[in-house]
Amino acid sequence: MHDAGPFENVRTGLARAVEQEILQHLEALARDGSEAAIDLRGLPMSEADREELDGALGRGEVRATLSAMGESEVWETRFNGVWWVRHKGTDGQVIAEQVEITLLPEILKTDPADARAAAVRMREHIALRDPDRD
Repeated sequence: MHDAGPFENVRTGLARAVEQEILQHLEALARDGSEAAIDLRGLPMSEADREELDGALGRGEVRATLSAMGESEVWETRFNGVWWVRHKGTDGQVIAEQVEITLLPEILKTDPADARAAAVRMREHIALRDPDRD
């Protein structure tokens, strides 16, 4: 845990500005499929700002947790197409946090090379279970 700085719990109004930016990106996604991401850790947001934004966006129905070189959490907000993505280091500290405006966050997409390798593994798996099958 870190000591709270003097402005840690002060709302700066940045959460509302980020909401407006998200809205513009969401309208573009709906209009022409344009995707965008907003790096929350790159903004001078206080913890109070981050909590305000989280409360305004809320939580939707889809959530995922990934474990690879630390834990990553992804959840769709109550606004379809607006995703909150949080990455933690191996020590559990948040190292990256962004809002992605997209149909599906990149981190949840299967890499094509991984899909090819999985197809080979599945073919081998099926062949081992049923040796008479081609």
